[in-house]
Amino acid sequence: MTHEPKTRNLRPETRNSNHHPALFVSIRVHSWLNSRMLSRRFRRLRLNPAVRDLVRETALSPADFAAPVFVKPAGPPEPIASLPGISRLNPEDAAIECGELQRLGLRAAALFPCVPPALKSPGAEAALDPSTFFHQAIRSIRSAAPGLVLICDVALDPYTPHGHDGVLDGRGDVDNDRTVAILAEMAVLQAGLGIDWAAPSDMMDGRVAALRAALDAAGHTRTAILAYSAKFASAYYGPFRDAVGSKKAGDAIDKRTYQIEPANGRQALADALLDEAEGADLLMVKPAGLYLDVLAALRRETRLPLAAYQVSGEYAQIHAAAEKGWLDLERARDESLLAIKRAGADVILTYFAKSMAAALQPR
Repeated sequence: MTHEPKTRNLRPETRNSNHHPALFVSIRVHSWLNSRMLSRRFRRLRLNPAVRDLVRETALSPADFAAPVFVKPAGPPEPIASLPGISRLNPEDAAIECGELQRLGLRAAALFPCVPPALKSPGAEAALDPSTFFHQAIRSIRSAAPGLVLICDVALDPYTPHGHDGVLDGRGDVDNDRTVAILAEMAVLQAGLGIDWAAPSDMMDGRVAALRAALDAAGHTRTAILAYSAKFASAYYGPFRDAVGSKKAGDAIDKRTYQIEPANGRQALADALLDEAEGADLLMVKPAGLYLDVLAALRRETRLPLAAYQVSGEYAQIHAAAEKGWLDLERARDESLLAIKRAGADVILTYFAKSMAAALQPR
Protein backbone atom coordinates (compact mmCIF):
# COMPACT_ATOMS: atom_id res chain seq x y z
CA MET A 1 0.00 0.00 0.00
CA THR A 2 1.29 3.44 -0.90
CA HIS A 3 0.97 6.17 1.73
CA GLU A 4 0.90 9.86 0.99
CA PRO A 5 3.47 11.98 2.82
CA LYS A 6 1.97 13.54 5.94
CA THR A 7 1.62 17.05 4.57
CA ARG A 8 -2.10 17.53 5.00
CA ASN A 9 -1.61 20.45 7.40
CA LEU A 10 0.50 22.33 4.88
CA ARG A 11 -0.81 24.61 2.19
CA PRO A 12 -1.14 22.82 -1.17
CA GLU A 13 1.62 24.82 -2.81
CA THR A 14 4.14 23.67 -0.19
CA ARG A 15 3.79 20.07 -1.41
CA ASN A 16 5.45 20.97 -4.69
CA SER A 17 8.59 18.89 -5.12
CA ASN A 18 10.46 21.95 -6.31
CA HIS A 19 10.57 23.38 -2.76
CA HIS A 20 13.75 22.88 -0.71
CA PRO A 21 13.44 20.24 2.10
CA ALA A 22 14.51 22.83 4.66
CA LEU A 23 11.37 24.79 3.90
CA PHE A 24 9.22 21.82 4.92
CA VAL A 25 11.13 21.58 8.22
CA SER A 26 10.70 25.31 8.88
CA ILE A 27 6.99 25.20 8.16
CA ARG A 28 6.46 22.12 10.33
CA VAL A 29 8.36 23.67 13.26
CA HIS A 30 6.39 26.89 12.92
CA SER A 31 3.16 24.89 12.79
CA TRP A 32 4.20 22.90 15.86
CA LEU A 33 4.96 26.06 17.85
CA ASN A 34 1.66 27.64 16.85
CA SER A 35 -0.30 24.52 17.73
CA ARG A 36 0.95 24.49 21.32
CA MET A 37 1.08 27.07 24.07
CA LEU A 38 4.67 27.24 25.33
CA SER A 39 4.49 27.42 29.11
CA ARG A 40 8.01 28.79 29.46
CA ARG A 41 9.50 31.51 27.27
CA PHE A 42 12.72 32.72 28.85
CA ARG A 43 12.95 35.64 26.44
CA ARG A 44 10.11 37.32 28.35
CA LEU A 45 12.65 38.03 31.10
CA ARG A 46 15.18 39.46 28.62
CA LEU A 47 12.91 41.86 26.74
CA ASN A 48 14.49 45.18 27.71
CA PRO A 49 16.99 46.74 30.12
CA ALA A 50 14.38 47.36 32.83
CA VAL A 51 13.30 43.72 32.90
CA ARG A 52 16.88 42.46 32.78
CA ASP A 53 17.82 44.71 35.71
CA LEU A 54 14.87 43.53 37.78
CA VAL A 55 15.79 39.86 37.46
CA ARG A 56 19.57 40.27 37.64
CA GLU A 57 21.00 37.64 39.99
CA THR A 58 24.47 39.14 40.42
CA ALA A 59 25.41 42.81 40.61
CA LEU A 60 28.73 44.51 41.26
CA SER A 61 29.35 47.44 43.59
CA PRO A 62 32.51 49.29 44.70
CA ALA A 63 32.19 47.54 48.07
CA ASP A 64 32.99 44.20 46.37
CA PHE A 65 36.57 45.14 45.52
CA ALA A 66 39.95 45.49 47.18
CA ALA A 67 42.58 47.43 45.23
CA PRO A 68 46.21 46.27 45.28
CA VAL A 69 48.60 49.17 46.04
CA PHE A 70 52.35 48.87 45.45
CA VAL A 71 54.52 50.97 47.75
CA LYS A 72 58.14 51.90 46.99
CA PRO A 73 60.58 53.92 49.12
CA ALA A 74 60.65 57.22 47.21
CA GLY A 75 60.44 59.00 43.87
CA PRO A 76 57.67 59.83 41.40
CA PRO A 77 55.00 57.29 40.38
CA GLU A 78 56.58 54.50 38.36
CA PRO A 79 54.23 52.88 35.82
CA ILE A 80 54.39 49.08 35.70
CA ALA A 81 54.65 48.12 32.04
CA SER A 82 53.05 44.69 32.49
CA LEU A 83 50.14 46.15 34.53
CA PRO A 84 48.66 48.99 32.44
CA GLY A 85 47.27 51.77 34.60
CA ILE A 86 49.06 50.59 37.77
CA SER A 87 52.13 52.30 39.27
CA ARG A 88 54.55 51.87 42.12
CA LEU A 89 53.95 54.75 44.54
CA ASN A 90 56.01 56.38 47.24
CA PRO A 91 54.46 56.40 50.73
CA GLU A 92 52.97 59.89 50.37
CA ASP A 93 51.43 59.14 46.97
CA ALA A 94 50.20 55.76 48.22
CA ALA A 95 48.38 57.52 51.07
CA ILE A 96 46.80 59.96 48.60
CA GLU A 97 45.79 57.06 46.35
CA CYS A 98 44.15 55.20 49.22
CA GLY A 99 42.22 58.32 50.15
CA GLU A 100 40.95 58.48 46.55
CA LEU A 101 39.98 54.80 46.63
CA GLN A 102 37.95 55.46 49.76
CA ARG A 103 36.27 58.47 48.13
CA LEU A 104 35.19 56.25 45.21
CA GLY A 105 33.43 53.88 47.59
CA LEU A 106 36.00 51.11 47.73
CA ARG A 107 36.18 49.44 51.11
CA ALA A 108 39.64 47.87 51.05
CA ALA A 109 43.20 48.21 49.77
CA ALA A 110 45.80 45.42 49.71
CA LEU A 111 49.28 46.78 50.39
CA PHE A 112 52.44 45.28 48.87
CA PRO A 113 56.02 46.50 49.35
CA CYS A 114 58.45 47.06 46.47
CA VAL A 115 61.66 46.37 48.36
CA PRO A 116 64.93 47.63 46.84
CA PRO A 117 67.78 45.11 46.53
CA ALA A 118 69.75 46.78 49.32
CA LEU A 119 67.04 45.78 51.82
CA LYS A 120 66.75 42.16 50.69
CA SER A 121 68.54 39.44 52.61
CA PRO A 122 68.42 35.64 52.94
CA GLY A 123 66.94 36.02 56.43
CA ALA A 124 64.40 38.69 55.33
CA GLU A 125 65.36 40.90 58.28
CA ALA A 126 63.70 44.00 56.78
CA ALA A 127 60.32 42.29 57.12
CA LEU A 128 60.60 42.77 60.89
CA ASP A 129 62.17 46.24 60.91
CA PRO A 130 59.55 48.85 61.93
CA SER A 131 61.70 51.68 60.56
CA THR A 132 61.56 50.55 56.92
CA PHE A 133 59.70 52.67 54.36
CA PHE A 134 56.84 50.18 54.02
CA HIS A 135 56.02 50.03 57.69
CA GLN A 136 56.12 53.82 57.91
CA ALA A 137 53.84 53.96 54.87
CA ILE A 138 51.22 51.85 56.65
CA ARG A 139 50.91 54.57 59.31
CA SER A 140 50.50 57.30 56.66
CA ILE A 141 47.91 55.32 54.73
CA ARG A 142 45.99 54.52 57.91
CA SER A 143 45.80 58.25 58.67
CA ALA A 144 44.81 59.25 55.12
CA ALA A 145 42.09 56.60 54.72
CA PRO A 146 40.67 55.83 58.17
CA GLY A 147 37.59 54.15 56.75
CA LEU A 148 39.46 51.82 54.41
CA VAL A 149 40.11 48.19 55.38
CA LEU A 150 43.88 47.76 55.07
CA ILE A 151 44.97 44.30 54.00
CA CYS A 152 48.68 43.63 54.38
CA ASP A 153 50.61 40.87 52.66
CA VAL A 154 52.35 38.53 55.10
CA ALA A 155 55.06 36.78 53.08
CA LEU A 156 58.81 37.03 52.66
CA ASP A 157 59.22 36.98 48.87
CA PRO A 158 59.61 40.80 48.58
CA TYR A 159 62.36 40.71 51.23
CA THR A 160 64.51 37.82 49.98
CA PRO A 161 67.00 37.94 47.08
CA HIS A 162 65.82 34.56 45.78
CA GLY A 163 62.15 35.56 45.64
CA HIS A 164 60.75 32.62 47.58
CA ASP A 165 58.01 33.10 50.16
CA GLY A 166 60.25 32.05 53.04
CA VAL A 167 63.80 31.52 54.24
CA LEU A 168 65.70 28.60 52.76
CA ASP A 169 67.17 25.57 54.49
CA GLY A 170 70.50 23.92 53.70
CA ARG A 171 69.00 22.05 50.74
CA GLY A 172 67.68 25.22 49.09
CA ASP A 173 64.06 24.44 49.96
CA VAL A 174 61.86 26.78 51.98
CA ASP A 175 62.17 26.07 55.70
CA ASN A 176 58.53 25.84 56.73
CA ASP A 177 58.79 26.26 60.51
CA ARG A 178 61.45 28.98 60.54
CA THR A 179 59.41 30.89 57.98
CA VAL A 180 56.19 30.57 60.00
CA ALA A 181 57.94 31.97 63.08
CA ILE A 182 59.01 35.05 61.10
CA LEU A 183 55.56 35.48 59.57
CA ALA A 184 53.94 35.46 63.00
CA GLU A 185 56.23 38.29 64.15
CA MET A 186 55.57 40.13 60.89
CA ALA A 187 51.79 39.99 61.38
CA VAL A 188 52.10 41.32 64.94
CA LEU A 189 54.24 44.22 63.71
CA GLN A 190 51.76 45.08 60.97
CA ALA A 191 48.81 44.88 63.35
CA GLY A 192 50.54 47.33 65.67
CA LEU A 193 50.85 49.78 62.76
CA GLY A 194 47.12 49.74 62.11
CA ILE A 195 46.30 47.12 59.49
CA ASP A 196 42.89 45.44 59.66
CA TRP A 197 43.52 42.12 57.92
CA ALA A 198 46.76 40.14 57.97
CA ALA A 199 46.95 38.20 54.71
CA PRO A 200 49.45 35.32 54.75
CA SER A 201 50.15 34.49 51.11
CA ASP A 202 53.06 32.12 51.73
CA MET A 203 51.26 28.73 51.76
CA MET A 204 53.37 27.37 54.65
CA ASP A 205 51.83 24.61 56.75
CA GLY A 206 50.46 25.81 60.08
CA ARG A 207 50.87 29.52 59.46
CA VAL A 208 47.25 30.48 60.17
CA ALA A 209 47.29 28.89 63.62
CA ALA A 210 50.65 30.51 64.37
CA LEU A 211 49.48 33.96 63.26
CA ARG A 212 46.26 33.71 65.25
CA ALA A 213 48.10 32.68 68.40
CA ALA A 214 50.71 35.44 68.01
CA LEU A 215 48.16 38.16 67.27
CA ASP A 216 45.99 37.19 70.23
CA ALA A 217 48.96 36.98 72.58
CA ALA A 218 49.98 40.50 71.55
CA GLY A 219 46.48 41.83 72.19
CA HIS A 220 45.48 42.14 68.52
CA THR A 221 42.31 40.11 68.83
CA ARG A 222 40.49 42.44 66.43
CA THR A 223 42.95 41.87 63.60
CA ALA A 224 41.43 39.42 61.12
CA ILE A 225 43.27 36.83 59.04
CA LEU A 226 42.56 36.66 55.33
CA ALA A 227 44.26 33.40 54.42
CA TYR A 228 45.51 32.74 50.90
CA SER A 229 44.11 29.27 51.36
CA ALA A 230 43.86 27.89 47.83
CA LYS A 231 46.85 29.50 46.16
CA PHE A 232 47.90 27.64 43.06
CA ALA A 233 51.37 27.41 41.48
CA SER A 234 50.18 29.47 38.54
CA ALA A 235 51.90 30.86 35.45
CA TYR A 236 49.78 34.00 35.81
CA TYR A 237 51.79 35.77 38.54
CA GLY A 238 54.52 37.23 36.32
CA PRO A 239 53.41 40.89 36.22
CA PHE A 240 52.98 40.93 40.01
CA ARG A 241 56.52 39.66 40.48
CA ASP A 242 57.69 42.43 38.16
CA ALA A 243 55.78 44.93 40.28
CA VAL A 244 57.29 43.96 43.64
CA GLY A 245 60.72 43.05 42.30
CA SER A 246 60.63 39.41 43.38
CA LYS A 247 61.12 38.02 39.89
CA LYS A 248 64.35 36.07 39.57
CA ALA A 249 66.37 37.43 36.67
CA GLY A 250 66.58 34.99 33.78
CA ASP A 251 64.93 32.15 35.68
CA ALA A 252 61.40 31.22 36.70
CA ILE A 253 60.86 30.70 40.43
CA ASP A 254 59.60 27.21 41.17
CA LYS A 255 57.17 27.39 44.12
CA ARG A 256 55.55 24.01 43.63
CA THR A 257 56.82 22.63 46.94
CA TYR A 258 54.38 24.89 48.76
CA GLN A 259 51.82 26.25 46.30
CA ILE A 260 49.05 23.94 45.06
CA GLU A 261 49.39 21.94 41.85
CA PRO A 262 46.86 23.37 39.32
CA ALA A 263 45.42 19.88 38.74
CA ASN A 264 44.36 19.40 42.37
CA GLY A 265 40.96 20.86 43.21
CA ARG A 266 40.20 18.53 46.14
CA GLN A 267 43.54 19.30 47.72
CA ALA A 268 42.75 23.01 47.48
CA LEU A 269 39.50 22.48 49.39
CA ALA A 270 41.33 20.51 52.08
CA ASP A 271 43.89 23.30 52.45
CA ALA A 272 41.17 25.91 52.76
CA LEU A 273 39.12 23.99 55.30
CA LEU A 274 42.24 23.42 57.42
CA ASP A 275 42.84 27.20 57.41
CA GLU A 276 39.27 27.64 58.64
CA ALA A 277 39.89 25.16 61.44
CA GLU A 278 43.09 26.98 62.40
CA GLY A 279 41.24 30.28 62.85
CA ALA A 280 41.14 32.10 59.51
CA ASP A 281 38.42 34.72 59.26
CA LEU A 282 38.27 34.75 55.45
CA LEU A 283 39.51 32.26 52.85
CA MET A 284 40.95 33.10 49.45
CA VAL A 285 41.20 31.38 46.08
CA LYS A 286 44.04 32.60 43.83
CA PRO A 287 43.98 32.97 40.85
CA ALA A 288 40.28 33.65 40.52
CA GLY A 289 39.19 33.29 36.90
CA LEU A 290 41.00 30.02 36.19
CA TYR A 291 39.72 28.39 39.38
CA LEU A 292 36.03 29.31 39.49
CA ASP A 293 35.25 25.62 39.99
CA VAL A 294 37.31 25.62 43.19
CA LEU A 295 35.73 28.88 44.33
CA ALA A 296 32.20 27.55 43.77
CA ALA A 297 33.00 24.27 45.51
CA LEU A 298 34.52 26.08 48.48
CA ARG A 299 31.44 28.30 48.69
CA ARG A 300 29.39 25.14 49.24
CA GLU A 301 31.77 23.84 51.93
CA THR A 302 32.14 26.86 54.23
CA ARG A 303 30.12 29.66 55.77
CA LEU A 304 33.15 31.96 56.02
CA PRO A 305 33.44 34.95 53.68
CA LEU A 306 35.41 34.14 50.55
CA ALA A 307 37.90 36.30 48.71
CA ALA A 308 39.24 35.71 45.21
CA TYR A 309 42.26 37.36 43.63
CA GLN A 310 42.00 38.25 39.95
CA VAL A 311 45.74 38.08 39.52
CA SER A 312 48.10 40.20 37.46
CA GLY A 313 48.21 37.81 34.51
CA GLU A 314 44.43 37.76 34.24
CA TYR A 315 44.36 41.57 34.25
CA ALA A 316 47.24 41.85 31.79
CA GLN A 317 45.77 39.42 29.26
CA ILE A 318 42.47 41.32 29.13
CA HIS A 319 44.37 44.56 28.53
CA ALA A 320 46.59 42.96 25.91
CA ALA A 321 43.63 41.57 23.96
CA ALA A 322 41.86 44.94 24.17
CA GLU A 323 44.94 46.75 22.89
CA LYS A 324 44.93 44.40 19.89
CA GLY A 325 41.28 45.21 19.28
CA TRP A 326 40.24 41.64 19.99
CA LEU A 327 38.13 42.41 23.08
CA ASP A 328 36.12 45.32 24.39
CA LEU A 329 38.06 46.27 27.52
CA GLU A 330 35.16 47.41 29.69
CA ARG A 331 32.82 44.57 28.73
CA ALA A 332 35.53 41.93 29.24
CA ARG A 333 36.47 43.52 32.58
CA ASP A 334 32.89 43.56 33.80
CA GLU A 335 32.13 40.01 32.66
CA SER A 336 35.27 38.61 34.28
CA LEU A 337 34.40 40.21 37.62
CA LEU A 338 30.74 39.17 37.46
CA ALA A 339 31.85 35.58 36.93
CA ILE A 340 34.05 35.70 40.04
CA LYS A 341 31.26 37.12 42.18
CA ARG A 342 28.69 34.70 40.72
CA ALA A 343 30.95 31.78 41.64
CA GLY A 344 30.83 32.83 45.30
CA ALA A 345 33.37 35.56 46.06
CA ASP A 346 32.43 38.15 48.68
CA VAL A 347 35.66 40.15 48.23
CA ILE A 348 37.50 40.46 44.91
CA LEU A 349 41.10 41.63 44.82
CA THR A 350 41.58 43.10 41.36
CA TYR A 351 43.67 45.67 39.54
CA PHE A 352 40.41 46.82 37.96
CA ALA A 353 39.11 47.96 41.37
CA LYS A 354 39.59 51.69 40.83
CA SER A 355 38.26 51.77 37.26
CA MET A 356 35.27 49.62 38.29
CA ALA A 357 34.51 51.88 41.26
CA ALA A 358 34.63 54.90 38.94
CA ALA A 359 32.37 53.19 36.38
CA LEU A 360 29.84 52.29 39.10
CA GLN A 361 29.45 55.84 40.40
CA PRO A 362 25.89 57.23 40.21
CA ARG A 363 25.28 59.08 36.95
